[in-house]
Amino acid sequence: MPFERFIARRFMPRKGGGFAGPLATIATVGIALGVLVMVMAVSILRGFQKDITDKVVGFGSHIAVRSYVANPDYAGEAPMAVDSSLIEQLMAVDGVRHLQCFATKGGMVKTDDQIYGIVYRGLDERCDTTFYASCLVAGTLPHTANEVLVSNTIASRLHLGVGDKMRTYFWQGESYRARAFSVSGIYSTDLAEVDDIYVIGNLGQVQRLNDWGDSLVGGYELLVDDFGALDDVAAQVLLQLPYDLTMQTITQVHPALFSWLDLLNSNIALILGIMCLVSVVAIVSALLIMIFEKGATIGLLKALGATGRSVRRIFMLKAAQLVLAGIAIGDVVALVLSAIQARWQVITLDPESYSMAHVPVLIDGWTYVAISVGVLLVCMAALLLPATYISKISPARTLRTT
Repeated sequence: MPFERFIARRFMPRKGGGFAGPLATIATVGIALGVLVMVMAVSILRGFQKDITDKVVGFGSHIAVRSYVANPDYAGEAPMAVDSSLIEQLMAVDGVRHLQCFATKGGMVKTDDQIYGIVYRGLDERCDTTFYASCLVAGTLPHTANEVLVSNTIASRLHLGVGDKMRTYFWQGESYRARAFSVSGIYSTDLAEVDDIYVIGNLGQVQRLNDWGDSLVGGYELLVDDFGALDDVAAQVLLQLPYDLTMQTITQVHPALFSWLDLLNSNIALILGIMCLVSVVAIVSALLIMIFEKGATIGLLKALGATGRSVRRIFMLKAAQLVLAGIAIGDVVALVLSAIQARWQVITLDPESYSMAHVPVLIDGWTYVAISVGVLLVCMAALLLPATYISKISPARTLRTT
């Protein structure tokens, strides 16, 4: 074992031996708190971004293909023909994992004492129901054309429950058409723009209401494998579309929302910068106190033949031990707290204000690795400057004064 490591391991006991020992404990705790705050902040903010993105995408897909023609009907799309060859071309695009047909239709739900405006969202049998199943708070997904999902908001306002009948009127030109649906389930996304108006049902209902037949739909919805590659996949999808069809990505449909989510990254950077500064101040202070308090030891080591480089390495190794201990403690505490929140959702939120009922936490191993390595590198780089003071310590002067 190199003698620098041997001395560093026995250097500066935590109990007794002057002021440096307690300060080392404080420095370790400071680094641990810094790492804890950084990891929790990144995990919560990234969890918030992922939760909101998953809800918006889950309800509206990554890419929507529609007709160029505008539809004068309220909350509906102009019809487009189902083209099996085009569907095969779109599914063959690298990055596209799912395609489904949809159509929407505006209407009103009438109860004994209320009239409430809704948008009926019809989906075909190829619909990926994973998102809707995860949002269910009561009942089941629709199994027949006359069954629908209603939001918890609509159900509360209209006093509807699972199994109740819902009388709905749809606009059709100058007149209207009535349908009686059965509520098979109640969902909640905590997104007001969704829960306030949307009822989920069968595509065939919209086709019959509009007299389209089975060959016409409102559009195609595409899901991609990687949200980060959405723009590249969308560019490839656009190349496959004929002249009379257009497409929009979910970021184009909700530009303000996704700009706001991207803005949260600046908050992450600010928190990381502040907490890194706190960690640097803590460990640099501890190293300087070590150097001042162990001046006689430094002089003795130099008198015995140790070079300034070897003595600096001793202090750097000791400081590295403190940094690594703080990082390990911070990571462990952050992981435990994140796991508790993810499992039991201890900290709740107001859904109307935050679009979610609890604080979201994204547990990502790469976040822990990146923050831990980053803190270690920043702290060790900051220690290089105070460590150079060791070379200026004279053995004769330090030994004479002790």
